[in-house]
Amino acid sequence: MTLSFPEAPSPEPLAEEAGRKLFAGETDFLKGVVAMDGLPPADRPEVCFAGRSNVGKSTLINALTGRKALARASNTPGRTQEINFFTLGESHYLVDLPGYGFAEAPVAVVRKWQDLLRAYLAGRASLRRAFVLIDARHGAKAVDAEIMDLLDRAAVPFQCVLTKADKVKARDRETALSRTREVLAKHPAAYPELIVTSSDKGWGLPTLRAAIAAIG
Repeated sequence: MTLSFPEAPSPEPLAEEAGRKLFAGETDFLKGVVAMDGLPPADRPEVCFAGRSNVGKSTLINALTGRKALARASNTPGRTQEINFFTLGESHYLVDLPGYGFAEAPVAVVRKWQDLLRAYLAGRASLRRAFVLIDARHGAKAVDAEIMDLLDRAAVPFQCVLTKADKVKARDRETALSRTREVLAKHPAAYPELIVTSSDKGWGLPTLRAAIAAIG
């Protein structure tokens, strides 16, 4: 039976509070990693955010934590060339991955950090879930399917998060959701619920916080 990938429901009060407390606690940038031997110890569960360039990863991290400058957003696609680790209290790592798909950088540089991205996803034992960010104005594209293929091969469960949902009309948002569901149906590692967010409006943030807090 093909999963329909419904939108995740609002969290129960206890789950919502657990998510709020996790992200209201001490959250700090730990380090940027440019090679696998620079990764911090795999001593706690971690989740990563993946998405094509300028999908809004840094903005979403800032919105989740309530800190406007925790993750550095760039107006230039492809500027984030490191795997950036953030601590969520003493219990989790949140990981911001380099944007994929398009980058204003030399081909050799792009290849180097894409290789790092693949190595991290395939070889990080403490990685519990990847959140694949999809722009709600467009839905999943071929380049998103490529990262999903990689996650399938690495047996890393992933969940799709639609960003910038406030930037489109409801009808167009549903079209993007339908397109994303069609792509997800082909990927066995896909988590069976979508989370629809807006960093500006706060939509979906309690749901995403609760989902991360529940991962141990």
